[in-house]
Amino acid sequence: MSISKFNAEGYYDPTTYAALSAIEAEEKALRAFRPIVYICSPYAGDTDGNIKAAQKYSRHAVDNGYIPVAPHLLFPQFMNDADPKERQLGLFFGNALMSKCSEVWVFGSVISPGMEAEIKIAKWKNYRLRYFTENCEEVSS
Repeated sequence: MSISKFNAEGYYDPTTYAALSAIEAEEKALRAFRPIVYICSPYAGDTDGNIKAAQKYSRHAVDNGYIPVAPHLLFPQFMNDADPKERQLGLFFGNALMSKCSEVWVFGSVISPGMEAEIKIAKWKNYRLRYFTENCEEVSS
């Protein structure tokens, strides 16, 4: 889209031009490349609270220009986490998705057994790990 510096009557209109240019730049930025990040946070235990937290962490990724992948928000919708076979299958699926991500983001001060397994795999495969507090503040690892 080409934005004119002149209005419909032919007069120079820098204010409207600047505003429309800013909107166009913002729309273009939204279509720009966004890296995919794996969200690693607790699920078991306080599942309702942990789901809300994972949603917050995923939103944080979106707000910072990333595409979040949070398997623990997806797979429990149709798989039974209480069934050991299905849990293992879900963890396997999560690891497959992790391999498509540019980074693994670990949230919170509590590392659950599932998170520990994900972190171990990420380290073994030399994925970039970043650590965040419950308030989405990055901490040095």
